Amino acid sequence: MIHYPRGEVNEHQYYLELLRRATVQRDTYAWECLQRHLREILLGWMRQHPDKEAACRLDSEENYVKQAFERFWHATQQHQNLEFTTFAAALHYLRASLNGAILDTLRAYALLKEVPLPEPGFPGEPVLEDGMDNGARWENLQKMLPDVRERRLAYLLFHCGLKPREIVRFYPQEFNDLHDISRLRLSLLERLLRHADQLRR
Repeated sequence: MIHYPRGEVNEHQYYLELLRRATVQRDTYAWECLQRHLREILLGWMRQHPDKEAACRLDSEENYVKQAFERFWHATQQHQNLEFTTFAAALHYLRASLNGAILDTLRAYALLKEVPLPEPGFPGEPVLEDGMDNGARWENLQKMLPDVRERRLAYLLFHCGLKPREIVRFYPQEFNDLHDISRLRLSLLERLLRHADQLRR
């Protein structure tokens, strides 16, 4: 770390050491520094992704990058034996994390198009047509989302098609923290993907 500004070590060694400090020593400053340096690389990957247009209709590039970092961080914390011997290997894993965030979002939205949610009675929101098995599907969804706030967020995200920033703008009395919405959204998507077979019944 001391030698990098002097040009005595190469960039890859420097970033690998930052990564080690962030993930092994749980140094928050190192993690923030690493994210700052790598953000543009992830945005570049995002812009080259074959599903970029569809993904960006559902969420912002910034949120996908944020989710990729969160996935990467959770993986390194949950699997203590996950160590990177080269910075290229870490970048490869980070790119896979970004790809996972994009594909999971697309899958979850596609799945929820199959599962219409009932209109909860809020003025100005779309009214759903009743289908034969909507009631059973909604009951299954409610079991997966026992929290009223989570169900409300699922409705706004998946039925109304609102992005997190739009939810903060249109419903500040219910959701006024973008970070909280993103965290809840990721949790919802992961839970719904784990139980996708129940929603299709």
